[in-house]
Amino acid sequence: MIAVVKQSATEEQLAHFVTWIENRGFRTNVSKGENETIVGIIGDTSKIDPFLLESMDIIDRVQRVSEPYKKANRKFHPQNSVISCGFGVNIGDGSFQVMAGPNSLEGKDLPMLAKAAKDAGANLLMGGTYNPKTSPYSFAGLKQESLHELAEVAHGFEMPAVSEIMDPRDVQAFLDAGIDVIQVGARSMQNFPLLKELGKTKTPVLIKRGLEATIDEWIMAAEYVMSEGNEQVILCERGIRTAETRYRHTLDISSVIAVHGLSHLPVICDPSRAAGLARFVPSLSYAAAAAGADGLEIEIDAQPMESLSDGGRALTPEQFSHMMAKLGRIRQALAEDE
Repeated sequence: MIAVVKQSATEEQLAHFVTWIENRGFRTNVSKGENETIVGIIGDTSKIDPFLLESMDIIDRVQRVSEPYKKANRKFHPQNSVISCGFGVNIGDGSFQVMAGPNSLEGKDLPMLAKAAKDAGANLLMGGTYNPKTSPYSFAGLKQESLHELAEVAHGFEMPAVSEIMDPRDVQAFLDAGIDVIQVGARSMQNFPLLKELGKTKTPVLIKRGLEATIDEWIMAAEYVMSEGNEQVILCERGIRTAETRYRHTLDISSVIAVHGLSHLPVICDPSRAAGLARFVPSLSYAAAAAGADGLEIEIDAQPMESLSDGGRALTPEQFSHMMAKLGRIRQALAEDE
């Protein structure tokens, strides 16, 4: 349930109303926008008489919310959330942020890749340290020993560091290493102990959509993090499993539009993991930008064919630079058309 507060309400009246609600066993979420203030009421709101609330002097109207997610719901928070990732990089503020880097560090020349990424226009450095694989025999990353390397290189270029976590027991290691954005992979989207542990931190969390997850299930994963107090969440569409076999997964561009309508959280796309083939990545990136995505995650590698982990989907620095230049022109044309 949400209660829309009248513009004439004072801070003292608002505070009194919030206390009144919380004293009755409910949690509240106050969102102050440019035109109105909304108080989200979380709990079994069937016990609340909406007419009683509407009879209060400071309440303009009351609306029940049917979706199971509350904190991530745009009805509770009409304004877009802006996630601060560090080094002045924000996601969700109308800018278009690109994170780029190798799928797995595996001893690569990370400073060279970081420089190439930043020179091309990427503002966040991504690097795989814990790589979830379907097969237990596949290369699964260098783990903790590469976390510090990633953060050190990224921070040297004044870029936030982004890396994927798999186990709630590793959260502190990521924090200690200075990882700025902790990524939850598609296979971990419903690892609820992990989501709740990340919710206890203040570090931005990027949640990738599960291979067969619905949009509501995906947003509910964000709700798990937010329910623990961390509202710094970014959603990432990385492709879903369909009947098509010509490419790895289907990048669901429609999800960007759907989530922006349902939630205030920013949404980025990962065309590299979706297609699994480098030649698809540029066009899918352009489509994501045109659909209104808040950014991209792109895999780059100086020698993709020698990579121990999914090199076939990585762009070379030269290909990435060319793509970013064209992407800039497309975004400029879209902006001029508004």
